[in-house]
Amino acid sequence: MEKPPRLLLSRLWLQNRVYDVTLNSVVFAWKETEPNKKRPPGSNWNTCKAAGSHSVPVCEIVTVQETAEEGQKKNVGKWHRVPRSPEESYQPPAFTVFYVDRSRLHRWRCRSVTFHCPDWGLCQQWIQTIEEQLFLLTYRPKRLLVYINPFGGKQQGKRIYDQKVAPIFSRASIFTDVIVTERANHARDHLKTDADLKKYDGVVCVGGDGMFSEIVHGLISRTQCDSGVDQNCPEETLVPCDIRIGIIPAGSTDCICYATVGANDPVTSALHIIVGDSQPIDVCSVHHNNTFLRYSVSLLGYGFYGDLLIDSERKRWMGPTRYDISGAKTFLSHHYYEGTVSFLPVTDNVGSPRDKFRCRSGCHVCQHSGHIPLEEKQICEQEEEEGEDSVSEIGHKDVWRVIRGKFLAINAVSMSCACPRSPKGLSPAAHLSDGTTDLILVHKCSRVNFLRHLLRHTNKKDQFDHSFVEVHRVRRFRFMPKHQEVDSGVDSEPDLRERGKGLFGQICRDHPACDCAPAHSTWSCDGETLPHTAIQVSAHRQLIKLFARGIEEQPVFEDSTGACSA
Repeated sequence: MEKPPRLLLSRLWLQNRVYDVTLNSVVFAWKETEPNKKRPPGSNWNTCKAAGSHSVPVCEIVTVQETAEEGQKKNVGKWHRVPRSPEESYQPPAFTVFYVDRSRLHRWRCRSVTFHCPDWGLCQQWIQTIEEQLFLLTYRPKRLLVYINPFGGKQQGKRIYDQKVAPIFSRASIFTDVIVTERANHARDHLKTDADLKKYDGVVCVGGDGMFSEIVHGLISRTQCDSGVDQNCPEETLVPCDIRIGIIPAGSTDCICYATVGANDPVTSALHIIVGDSQPIDVCSVHHNNTFLRYSVSLLGYGFYGDLLIDSERKRWMGPTRYDISGAKTFLSHHYYEGTVSFLPVTDNVGSPRDKFRCRSGCHVCQHSGHIPLEEKQICEQEEEEGEDSVSEIGHKDVWRVIRGKFLAINAVSMSCACPRSPKGLSPAAHLSDGTTDLILVHKCSRVNFLRHLLRHTNKKDQFDHSFVEVHRVRRFRFMPKHQEVDSGVDSEPDLRERGKGLFGQICRDHPACDCAPAHSTWSCDGETLPHTAIQVSAHRQLIKLFARGIEEQPVFEDSTGACSA
């Protein structure tokens, strides 16, 4: 690879040592040249951990600033020793470069290094040249619309933004318009109707996964409305959103941030936003007949996770602890639910849920996965015209497959759903932007076996290596609960609030001695309940973009000749 032309090369002072400092369009680097050289009289250097040779990608420089003299910013109003000579009182001109520094566990920090120059002209030349290179990074945001949820998680959203994020945005010269939400769906409604999105380069949410879901629904609905797309039609091809979304984690689990960045850290997420990273994300649309219900980005769960959500909603006053208590209660209830799952499996080469290939930054599976092939679209149309039963009898791999049975859990995940408590997530090999979702079916089994399956979410063992668990990579799927099959397709679902009242401890009318009560569960869609149990789901490839780059296997930059992947 041919090296880019050098823009600047100077011999500057860092602490009490001399460095050769170079800049080109790709990298900013400094290398120690005279270890024994003493600092000039009167110089007072900043403390920098760096020593030897170092390099920073230009695309990961946050900003550059002229450094004020130490006497102007320290010890104001205090007694000072009178310098013995003019040389001793001289403060050499200096500039400070703020840049991204990678630390352990995928966390980023904003570090700084200050160089002292022999004259003001050279100092201004360095500042101007670095600013010109940063100006050429047009993918960086300059103005952001920020929504803060003050009630999510531990109710620390506003404090996290004010103390950890806003100062970094200000240092990077990013202008922000901040809205503190006052009610549920405040951000969604504002994005759908009132927000002037043309003014902004991105939308940032400060909160948990629920707040992110609000932003997603607002942006996607706004985009489809502006494009004349009918969201109630399950067969519609949705228009991708142009504006990127940033997530500042301040919720209970923050699994979306964890799965796309690798850490639930506000500073790390803020730096990803500043450098202008972009990561496409798949979104699933959920319909009941010809009625749009919701969009799902992470987990769509029926059975265990649906019951857990219903119970945990009654315990919101407990904070994040409610998930532990509701999880134990749901596990002990051990309810299973009968129904029919039909799905359209993936036929092109986009990997398998059990192939052990994790989705990482620059994932080749996501880059080479196309849209639904023409044959599958034709099969979908044939299925719609002929009915599901006639198609399900055909043994060809491209047609819809049908599975009837009793399920403890039915989960569909469009990403790994990893979080600190489950580092691998529900489906470790799920991909962020391949246009598919991983459908996980947990059939009825004993409590001990189900516990073994749940425990594998927290360790490195294969969580699908059980006879009662099957997983499929699909583009579309449907679910019909047994009670609606008996009713011959008539939707007789009781009100969701009535279902929730007797969810635990209710006795099954048909089988008083069994543990399958109640007759059906509810769907948990990214932490929100759905009003219907009979649903159809379609995966839409790369419908939104995040200020992220996926989880990195190793640092992007290791030497001064590499290229920036941002």
